[in-house]
Amino acid sequence: MKILVAVAFAAILASLVWALLHMMRGKAPSPDGQAPPKGSMATALALRVGLSIVLFVCVLIAWKLGWIQPTGIPPGT
Repeated sequence: MKILVAVAFAAILASLVWALLHMMRGKAPSPDGQAPPKGSMATALALRVGLSIVLFVCVLIAWKLGWIQPTGIPPGT
């Protein structure tokens, strides 16, 4: 389970880097005032959001099924 979470987190970070690269390499607006076409940056950010939601849901399901146990501060202290 730890490996799956680590791979998903790495994919989320890779998608964020991909969006950053597309933002930095973005095209300037044309002289006639038209905006540049919608590019891969929006796709990368949408992928990142989707991966984050899927990871969150998978962690919740794993917790409900008992595959993972919460640790940390005991309740009531």
